[in-house]
Amino acid sequence: MNNYILDTNIFFNMEAGLGLGNNTKEIAMNLNKIKNLNNSLTIEFFTTPSVVTEIESFFDSKEDPVLEVLINLLTVKSPSTSDMNLSCAIFESLITDYRERSYRGMKVAEEEIAETGKLFMGKEVLPHKEFQMAIGKKIATLRDRFRNATRTGTIDSQADLEVVLLSKELRAPLISTDEGVLKWGRKIGILEMSPSVFGKKMQDFL
Repeated sequence: MNNYILDTNIFFNMEAGLGLGNNTKEIAMNLNKIKNLNNSLTIEFFTTPSVVTEIESFFDSKEDPVLEVLINLLTVKSPSTSDMNLSCAIFESLITDYRERSYRGMKVAEEEIAETGKLFMGKEVLPHKEFQMAIGKKIATLRDRFRNATRTGTIDSQADLEVVLLSKELRAPLISTDEGVLKWGRKIGILEMSPSVFGKKMQDFL
């Protein structure tokens, strides 16, 4: 049995180098085709409930035919967290990482507040619309910088953690473009496969 753990981004990041289509629909159709080729082809595409929820959020309706194809080709399984043993060093590293990110996020906020203060220094009170336009740009910058400081390169959602743990449990390669998922997956010792290599393997079946 060839098991693969698929992350959300595989279906929506067209820069992943998957080579199985130019859009989500083509990728879904091709993977579905591969899975249903014949009975002797033992391929299973696993994911977790949280990833399914993320996938659904990309569609306006749960009746979308592309979504239905995606859900049908995936085997949904939660990792058995109560039966899994992980090194305490992993949690020590994770806590240290989060603490450092929290500090960086605070520094980013302080810098943007200072820059915003300079923007209005010496000026009279602006009309509401002009104020919103001026402050809106600073808020957008703060959000981008804060997100990059606190979330890029780490596990920041239940879905991220679940796919890593499921890969560990099933000893199956994780296919993802998420830097944080891959970084912490390596610390835990999971199998991984780049989207391009996975895509080439799947293309051979087509």
